[in-house]
Amino acid sequence: MTNPRPAMRVLRGPLLSFDADPGDGDSPASGSVRYLEDGALWLDEGRIRAVADYTELAPRLPAGIEVVDYSGKLMMPGFIDTHVHYVQLDIMASYGRQLLDWLNEYTFPEECRFAERAHAESVADAFLDESLRVGTTTAQVFCTSHPGSVDAFFHAARRRGLRMLAGKVLMDRHAPDGLLDDTLGGLADSERLIADWHGRDRLGYTLTPRFAPTSTREQLDATGAVLRNAPDLHLQTHLSENLGEIDWVAELFPECEDYLGVYERFGLVGPRSTFAHGIHLTQPMRRRLADAGANIAFCPTSNLFLGSGLFDRQACQEAGLATSLASDVGGGTDLSGLGTLKAAYQVGQLLDQPLTAWQGFYRLTLGNARALHLDEHIGRLREGGEADIVVLDPRPPRCWHGVPPAAGRSPNVSSH
Repeated sequence: MTNPRPAMRVLRGPLLSFDADPGDGDSPASGSVRYLEDGALWLDEGRIRAVADYTELAPRLPAGIEVVDYSGKLMMPGFIDTHVHYVQLDIMASYGRQLLDWLNEYTFPEECRFAERAHAESVADAFLDESLRVGTTTAQVFCTSHPGSVDAFFHAARRRGLRMLAGKVLMDRHAPDGLLDDTLGGLADSERLIADWHGRDRLGYTLTPRFAPTSTREQLDATGAVLRNAPDLHLQTHLSENLGEIDWVAELFPECEDYLGVYERFGLVGPRSTFAHGIHLTQPMRRRLADAGANIAFCPTSNLFLGSGLFDRQACQEAGLATSLASDVGGGTDLSGLGTLKAAYQVGQLLDQPLTAWQGFYRLTLGNARALHLDEHIGRLREGGEADIVVLDPRPPRCWHGVPPAAGRSPNVSSH
């Protein structure tokens, strides 16, 4: 979507899309998968006008329409990332002992740089270009506490015509002065950003308290009030990622039953709330989240890199709690949805919770769209849907045994 293209064209080739959760079996549930060996996507002004076998669609096509041949490749809905920090791109996979040390040594100093608008614009462009290169067409994004970091991101996303969710980080304590909000001033900045960006083109706003320890009760309460008055907003934060973090929350909020209880007390747990990580949850906490309709963003590369723990996907499923897949760059080590899926599979193997390819690709597409309440627009290949499409090349790069990649070979992932 970054290059000028004809308003109307056809993509031809194998296509795969999900209409429902395929389940966890080796074979997908009946009716959950749509696969066409010689499929066609008729694109018109950024939307999918028709999806069909090419031989069925060809007689209906206008004379002279461009047909792009992707034979031997696989067309899918664009990948969706439910939790990522664009502002941490330059510290992705930086060495850190565990979460709280990593925040103080790397994250906070890096995020202070986003007070400069030019820096925010440069990183936003790099982040979105790399996301598109690896097939991610939608993400829910943390900015910094600087309003300019949000403006820079939304401007860059709008220029590329992308569907994105993002928000200004709210934190009024336990951080460097260069990142701290005024308790209510951060909400005033957020309300201005909401007025400027929420619902503009394909953009949406997500209220973003970083996590409970970096917001006072007053800021969390004010955030809950904004959310109650605008139920179409999203909310994102972190929950139960690290044992030291959980102990810190208990010290700061002794009146609350547990970590989740802090967010519940201030009205931050609802159907549009995404809680990153959720590794160290009890089953009653999972059921409370499920009852509220919230979702947990499973961030496997980050959890492994920072040593936070192994996410129990099966326990969430048994509690009826929705989960999604997320990169969590920069604690996460890869913006690629395929890299995230690989790590999620590995975590599942360690817990004897196999993740099939069917389930994994469902979560990267329709599953994540449903978690973010965006499935009316994206997440599957259907007539009338938005034309966010990724093309996968299943051929491995020819770089084994000293053989260089073929000159001019197309990348393994491309986005439309």
